[in-house]
Amino acid sequence: MCRFLAYKGMPILMDQLLYQPQNSLIHQSYHALERQDPVNGDGFGIGWYVPEISPEPIRYVSVKPAWNDMNLRSMAPKTKAECFFAHVRDASVGAVTELNCHPFQFGPYLMMHNGRIEGFKNIKRPLRAFLAQNIYDWLSGETDTEHFFALFLHHLYKSKSENHQNADIIEALVKAIISLKQLFKAHQPEKHFYLNLAITDGKKLVACRYDTNPEIEAPTLYYSTGGHFQCVDGYCRMVPTNSAERSVLIVSERLTEVEEDWHKIPEQHLVVVSENLDVSVIPIEI
Repeated sequence: MCRFLAYKGMPILMDQLLYQPQNSLIHQSYHALERQDPVNGDGFGIGWYVPEISPEPIRYVSVKPAWNDMNLRSMAPKTKAECFFAHVRDASVGAVTELNCHPFQFGPYLMMHNGRIEGFKNIKRPLRAFLAQNIYDWLSGETDTEHFFALFLHHLYKSKSENHQNADIIEALVKAIISLKQLFKAHQPEKHFYLNLAITDGKKLVACRYDTNPEIEAPTLYYSTGGHFQCVDGYCRMVPTNSAERSVLIVSERLTEVEEDWHKIPEQHLVVVSENLDVSVIPIEI
């Protein structure tokens, strides 16, 4: 399973999250600490927003291992963003191609995932048949993640074509999970899926930790809130909030050993980040 981080808050240099922390995302690309296989070297991707230019994100993906991409190494210390996603891939479903690299993008939306949909090939055709034509035509890769994103988009745009609020995103995500459960029940009731994912439109952010197997703990997912994430002389932590600064991180693995900075998201729960950076942890009731 892959590793990712999602950030929303004060403008921050990407380098401060991708490279500087002790357990940075680049470190997780070759030595992840909270999964059996420590290597996530089947490509990477980042997506970020420059809202004064476009509501749609910039997306940079590569099939190189993240630790070996000199363009990313050069760009990260010179690029600031208020909202960005980053993902390192361990390919399970789909070849190692740029089409299969996270985060995936549709209009203003980005989605990335570290999890697994078991037996995906058994439900791929009926899932695609379920989609609205424009969402079906948008699909270009092979991954279970992109197809689940398509399922989410189908429900999101079916109910409301624009001006989505967090409630709309949550409703579409829950409907997508229900649709996936129905596909499993019809085609492979003995199998399970594990959804650790994040979705954003650059203004709002929703993350999910959900699985259908009560006998196995879902992959880890944490959040951290505060004023801003700071790295000084190799020491990184989330600085407490004040009236002028607020920031939120959602990560597959804790970036630092400062335990009080990190909160594990319970299984079958969402973390919802509003435009003004209020954070709510709510159960997924299905």
